[in-house]
Amino acid sequence: MSSSFESSTVDAHGLGLHVRQRGAGGSPAVVLLHGLLDHSHSFDFVTEHLPDSWHLVLFDFRGMGRSGHLPRSANYQFADYLVDVEAVLRGTGLEAAHLVGHSLGGIVATAYAAARPSRVLSLSLIESLGPSGGPPENALARLRGFLEDLERTPNRKRYPSVEDAAARLREGTALPEHLALHMARHGTEPVDGGVAFTFDPSHRRRFGFGYDDAQWLALSSAVTCPVRLILGSEGYGFDDERARARLAALRHAQPPLVLPGGHHVHLEQPEAVARALRELIQPAR
Repeated sequence: MSSSFESSTVDAHGLGLHVRQRGAGGSPAVVLLHGLLDHSHSFDFVTEHLPDSWHLVLFDFRGMGRSGHLPRSANYQFADYLVDVEAVLRGTGLEAAHLVGHSLGGIVATAYAAARPSRVLSLSLIESLGPSGGPPENALARLRGFLEDLERTPNRKRYPSVEDAAARLREGTALPEHLALHMARHGTEPVDGGVAFTFDPSHRRRFGFGYDDAQWLALSSAVTCPVRLILGSEGYGFDDERARARLAALRHAQPPLVLPGGHHVHLEQPEAVARALRELIQPAR
């Protein structure tokens, strides 16, 4: 389980997406989707425990990692990420694949599975059970927030070193130091005076549209493939009434798996997460 990944660029309607593949032509095909402001290297430790015979596809969402950014005058919206998934499947020649998503990646994977059921063979959702949602009346506050954010100039903060950038990551994620360093090394680039994260700071703007709870339940109920939810014991906590309703809407979901760790449990428990992926994607016969 040590084969290296090959990098390439996939076209997403004029925007270049950074893609890494291992075992092209192998089976099963598995596409891994990272979380907001992260990058594909968040799955590096998990893939070390997955078979070389699998065709693994990792990519950076638009405006994150090493993928292209939108023009400064443009805005990112949730549906764009589904465009990215479609482009990656097309660009890697995959008719269908198993999707693994962390946080935002899991939300995107769920929505894509609902919209393209024939193209998704299974869903593995890591610390991900849908957007913040809420009642329909939240739509007005969300739209106002979107317009307010347009008046703020995106700020790309600089850090003296990769270690300083890693320390900033630890503030928001409580990641162990060595894992924060891994994410910072792959998620920053040199700039005058130090380093800066590669993600487009425009991603910090709020979306103008978001699914309310009823809409998300409708999407979730349209998912036809097997689903497994993987949670960190110290993660976001999906044990309220809303989470139970969302899990119930995923009609083919297995009982959730809870592992020691936080929101980035796949970084903290890569071998256990890989084992769960193998059990769902290619169970022993």
